Amino acid sequence: MLPPLIGNAKEAMPLDEIYSMFPNLKERRASQGTRLSGGEQQMLAVARILRTGANLLLLDEISEGLAPVIVQTLTRMILMLKQRGYTIVMVEQNFRFAAPLADRFYVMEHGNIVEHFGAGELEAKMPVLHELRGV
Repeated sequence: MLPPLIGNAKEAMPLDEIYSMFPNLKERRASQGTRLSGGEQQMLAVARILRTGANLLLLDEISEGLAPVIVQTLTRMILMLKQRGYTIVMVEQNFRFAAPLADRFYVMEHGNIVEHFGAGELEAKMPVLHELRGV
């Protein structure tokens, strides 16, 4: 048996906590997943992971194409999970969404990491980021 990659698995998050984090899912709990909106499907995907007891979440472009109100819900969810000790690896092109949530930044260009720094360095790195992003 292989050891876990990072720490020990957490207990599965109870449904009442998931429903308090994602009230939309509670309202739509009788609906099939395929009948949910794109944002609700993202919430459901995260909820499924939290029910497994995983302590590491990989979020790939989680805010893409979602309404601002859903992005706000996801922001609150990520902040809450960080406070609870979850490790979150997020790949995100929406810098305005990701920047306030990140502890560390890795900027990729053509598949290579071209810049990396901690959140405390973000303000000083903004000119470099604007150049890399072509802003």
